[in-house]
Parts: sequence; structure tokens; C-alpha cells
Amino acid sequence: MGNRVKGRVKKKSIKAASHSKMGSKRKLSRMGKKQKGNNAGLEATFIGRSKCLKLLQVTIKDFRRLCILKGIYPREPRGRIPGNKKGQTFYHIKDIKALAHEPLLESFREFRAFLKKIRRAAGRNEKDEAKRKNVVCPSYTLHHLVRERYPRFADALGDLDDALTLTFLFAALPSEHNIKAKVSNSAKSLASAWGAYCATAGCVTKSFISVKGIYMEASIQGVPIRWVIPHSFTQFMPNDVDYRVMTTFFEFYETLLNFVLFKLYNDLGVRYPLPKVEAGSEVKGSTSAILSSNLKSLRNALDSSSSAMTAIVSDSIKEGDDENTQSSSTAKKSKGEKKKQKKLLDSVDKALQDLPQESDDDDDDDDDEKMDVAGPLKDALENMSEEQAKTSLPSGDAELDDDAIKRRRLFHGLTFFLSREIPRGYVELISLAFGARVGWEGSDSPIAADDPSITHHIVDRPKLPSSYGKLPKSREFVQPQWIFDCSNFMFLLPVAKYNVGVTLPPHLSPWVDDEEEGYKPAYAEEIERLKNGETVDPATADGDDDGDESIADEPAETIDQPDQDDDEEDKDASEEDDSDSEPEKPISKKEKKKRAKEKEERKRQREEEEAHTLAKSMMSRKAAHLYGRMQHGLAKKKAKIDKLSSRREELEITKEKDALGRTPSKQKVDRLKKERKTIEDEYADTGGSMKRSKKRRSHG
Repeated sequence: MGNRVKGRVKKKSIKAASHSKMGSKRKLSRMGKKQKGNNAGLEATFIGRSKCLKLLQVTIKDFRRLCILKGIYPREPRGRIPGNKKGQTFYHIKDIKALAHEPLLESFREFRAFLKKIRRAAGRNEKDEAKRKNVVCPSYTLHHLVRERYPRFADALGDLDDALTLTFLFAALPSEHNIKAKVSNSAKSLASAWGAYCATAGCVTKSFISVKGIYMEASIQGVPIRWVIPHSFTQFMPNDVDYRVMTTFFEFYETLLNFVLFKLYNDLGVRYPLPKVEAGSEVKGSTSAILSSNLKSLRNALDSSSSAMTAIVSDSIKEGDDENTQSSSTAKKSKGEKKKQKKLLDSVDKALQDLPQESDDDDDDDDDEKMDVAGPLKDALENMSEEQAKTSLPSGDAELDDDAIKRRRLFHGLTFFLSREIPRGYVELISLAFGARVGWEGSDSPIAADDPSITHHIVDRPKLPSSYGKLPKSREFVQPQWIFDCSNFMFLLPVAKYNVGVTLPPHLSPWVDDEEEGYKPAYAEEIERLKNGETVDPATADGDDDGDESIADEPAETIDQPDQDDDEEDKDASEEDDSDSEPEKPISKKEKKKRAKEKEERKRQREEEEAHTLAKSMMSRKAAHLYGRMQHGLAKKKAKIDKLSSRREELEITKEKDALGRTPSKQKVDRLKKERKTIEDEYADTGGSMKRSKKRRSHG
């Protein structure tokens, strides 16, 4: 038997017949059988769209909807193209297998069979049968897809940019072509619910008005969310846009936004969706009307939830220490006692401001004690204002964000009244998010037009109408850009540059990093000085007038008085000759130190250049090429910065009339004429001429 073990199956010999119990791979290796094409490699991994339709047994319309809802997109194979089919769309085989097990696929097939039955009944003129079958129309939900694509809430927040942009777009589009009224109304309600949450929670951080629309950014749980709100104009509906694809995307985004809003409102302690409240005298169905109704219902819900929570809070406070019981008793004071306490605190604050900051050495011990108490009292009063901002923010189960509290304090105590030409939706959203009270022209406005508590009247007209003369004089009339700039820079800017009929300062984007770009606009520098507490003269805010006048006067002197310059040069030469004859004056120590420092600086720069040249020569060809590309990018960036700086200098030079009374445009024309004349003179020296010959044509 040799080495054979009893009970163990004898191994097949390699010389055994191929039809015995042999694996498929071993058979292929023995027989050399040729495999079929497109069963391995890239051809099997990436398949075309027509093959996908054949595998799934669906129409191209249902396949497109499935891919959009499931989040499956075409893939581009790396390396070579499968089958040398250039320009074809490929899908991964794993994605198609995932689509084959999707429950929506069965729902689409049921709906297709249902439509066949309806068409058959309608073709036979059986109206009663068609109506009966229409009641039992199959339906489906996308809840499982949202949970599948976004397992965490942070993932859903990070993918809200496109969802919000498309929702606000559908809210602005008219209900025509392939857009149904149901879709537009749903988009308006979702957009207003999102705006009501952002305004109430104070999570709007940045905003910018552009040609495409109003860019907004909100920060929720540390996740930045950016979207675009279209301008409130009549929207143009192009014919080359496939609105069915957009509607399919909105179908998924609608479910996603409902999930997100349910979670956010639940954190505030409010039930979602909000109950409908009448919009008043506004146009029914408009975005501003739905937003105001959502804000009202959200405030009502917050008030009701807070009143229900007060009993639980008071019970938990009673179980604490004596200090906690004292704080709870002060919280239950009447309104009259609160008013008295507020007046007392105001008087204390005024007294603290009147106290001298420096004390003499001969002061008594009692005075020193009073001065020691002043600091903590003032800090306590500042903390009280911060607590008021905290109370205006609904917290619910979520923790209060410090940045949200700072944003809420920006417009705290201010009241804005929007004129009727102001687009109320996003202006009201930003104003409420930063702590202001907002009113508007209309019967449903919470603030009347002649209310003396209004601090800023937002107007977007070239001049004030005569009817505004009857309003109280205590308010400021400003343009809406003031709200955007204040919110972006987190600073209350002076209203002098934003008055009605005044040319507005540049509207700077809050998403541009000036340090990274290497160039800071003049208005940003001015706001930085205001933030640092420096006083900026409005007459010299855009630039130094003295410097501009001196620069603007120089071209006039050089053009009109050429002989005077020659006389000055002769005087300078004669002075130099006189100075040579005079004995040299002794150099001071400061001048010696300055010259020595300049010499060391020149030496250091020369050494750095030599080291740089040596290091570049020691580089490999690949590293030198990469370094050259880096230097090219830096030089391109520097050229862009220099171009912006030169434009800024040119504007500062020619922003006002010069000594000869020429306007900026006239100065530019004269400068261009002078440049052309110099070019013509240089070209004339070569024997040519840039002037066109005027040939007279003979008539007859």
C-alpha cells in the first residue's frame, strides 16, 4: 500500500481523465478552454446603460429615477476604456446589483401595471371602472432611502446645500410646464419652515447679494450649510431644461428636508410640521406670507412649550440648595418688581460710569472698597445683557452656541421697519437671526409705521417720499445693504455711507480670505480700524485727501510748466557744486547705525539669493520643474495683487477734480492722449506713421 493511510481518500492523479470529479479551474487549466468575452476584467466590472436596462428590465425613465433616488451615478473607468467604446456611459456592476434588490423597483413595476389597467378602462370608455381603480393607486415612500444614504444626522446636514438651493428655486418658479402646483406649494412651505428655524435659532452666519441671487450660510451643530435664494423677479423658464429630472431630485430632497426639520424642531421642543396660521392681508401662497405664518406658529409653539416646561424647572429648582431656592423666588417676581429692578440697575450703571478711574493716595479705605466693587458690578451688568440674548434663543434639548449668542446681540434692542419695495423674505430672516425686531408695511405687521421705537427704516429708493416727513425723527433711513454688511462684519457700521440716495460702499464677499488672497480692500481696512476703536473721518474715509491732492497736482505741474523743472534741476546742480566746496558735516550715531543696518540687510539678501541659486542648481529635473511651477503660481498671484493695487491707486488719484478743475474721466482721457502721442513720436522716429491717410472721394 505504500504511504497510503487507511480511511483517507486517495488523491486523484494529475493524469486522471478530465471528466472525473475535478474543479472548474483545474478543468480549464487541463483542457485550455477559452473563456467567454466580457466575463472578467473591466468589461465585466463596468457595463453600459443599455445592458443595465436589460438586466433590470425597466424603461430608461424608471432607470433614471432609480439612479437619482438611490444616489447612483455613472463611473469613469481608470486606464483603458472597456471594449474601446469611447463616449459611452458606464455603471459599476455592484451598483446595478444593488438596484436589482431595491424595493422601489417593484413599486415602479406595480405602477406600470396599474397604468395599463387605467388606460384599458379609459380606452373602453369605462369611466366608472377607471375611477374605481384610480382610488387604489399604488404609492411608495423614500424614508428607507434617506436612512440608508445618511446614517448620521451630521451626514444629512452636510448634504443640504443642493437640497436647499433646489427647494428655494422651486419656490420661486411658476406652476407651469412640467412643474405642478403641488410641487411649488411644497417647496414654499419647506423654504419658509427652514427660514423660520434659522431666524428663531439665530444660526445664519453670512450673506451676500450677487447677480445670481442671495447667498446665505448657516451653521447648525458646527456644520456650515450654504444655499442660494433667487431674486424676486419673474423667472424665465428655458425650454432646453429637463424639468422631470429636477422634479425627481426635489422628490428626494423633500423627504430629506422633512427628516432634518423634524429633528431640528424636535430639539427646540416644537412639534413638526407646524400648524397653519392665516397670513392676514398678504397674497395667499406667497413665500413671505408662508414665512410669516410659520414664524407666528413657531413662536406660539415655543411659548406653549416653554410654559409647559416651567413647572418641571421650578420643581427641580426647589430640590436644590438654599441659593437655588433664592434664585427661583427671584425668578417668580411680579412685573412691577422686575421694572423696579431694571431701573435700579440702570441707575447703578450710570453711577459706575461717573466714577473716576484713578484714585489719589489720600483716599479713604471706604473709597477704595467702592472702587473694588465697581468692576465686578459692571461685569455683572454685561453678563445680564448676555443672559438676555441667551433667553431670546430657544435652546430645547440642544446646547446654546457661543457664536449664536454673539450674533443675537448684534441687533439686540434695534427695531427695523421695511418699506414695501424691500424683498421681505431674506431681509427679515437676517434681521431676526441677529436679534432685531422687524415690522413692514401691511395690516398684519407687528409694528406700526409711526411707532417711536423704530430705530432704522429700511428704504431702497433714490429719495424719500414726502409722506415720510410725518414720521418720527428719531429713526435712521438706511438702504438694505447696511443690514448685510453689519451682519457679515459682526459690527454696527455707521449709517452715513448707507443713507438714502448715497452711493453705497463696495459690497464685500464674506467668503473671501483677504490674508490668503494677499490683498485687502480699502473698505475692509476702514472697518478693521473702526473695530479697533479708531475714529475714521467720513471726508477722508476712502483715502487721504492730502496725499491725493499732492499726487493729483504733480501731473499738472509737469505738463504745464516744463521750464520750471529745468530751472529746479539747474538749482540742484549748483547746490551740489556748493556742497562739494563746503566741508562735510560729522555723521551722527543714529545715522551710522541706520547705515550699518541697511548694509547688513543688503548683505543678508545677497547671501539668501546665493543660497537660493545654489539650492536650485542642486535640484533634480523633476524637483526643479515642480519648483518652477510653484514660482509661476506665486508670480501670477503677485501680478494679480499688483494689478488690483494699481487700480486702487489710480482710483484714489482721480476720484476728485484736480487743480485745473478736470473731472476723473477728463483726466483719464488726457492721460491716454498723452500716452498715444508718445507712442506716435517713437514710431515716427522709425520712418513710419500711425496716422490714417484721409482720401477724398470724388462725387460725380
